[in-house]
Amino acid sequence: MSVSEELERLQALRDRGAITEAEFAQAKARALGSTPAHGGFLHRLSLSTSDRVIGGVCGGLGAHTGLPSWAWRVIFCISVLYFGIGLLFYVLLWIFVPADSAPPPAAPPASG
Repeated sequence: MSVSEELERLQALRDRGAITEAEFAQAKARALGSTPAHGGFLHRLSLSTSDRVIGGVCGGLGAHTGLPSWAWRVIFCISVLYFGIGLLFYVLLWIFVPADSAPPPAAPPASG
């Protein structure tokens, strides 16, 4: 289906009241390619710059999932010990996942 056909179909749905104005605007932007059609987990994933032990992989996973970073560290350690594949996954994530855009929190001034 071409973009023009998609837009015509969306317009017809809006005219019939099947979708709201907000849904129409979102679908139109998606059809025109101005917003990604998928804001999936992997597209939002980033390495943590503040919660890191080695590379920030577990801190980044903890920030984007319901599991805390320590749980991800345990999962990777167990997968390294039992399956051996955890180290490979960790290194691949470390290489290919971008760093978090937020700067790390500033350290408090030293008193003394």
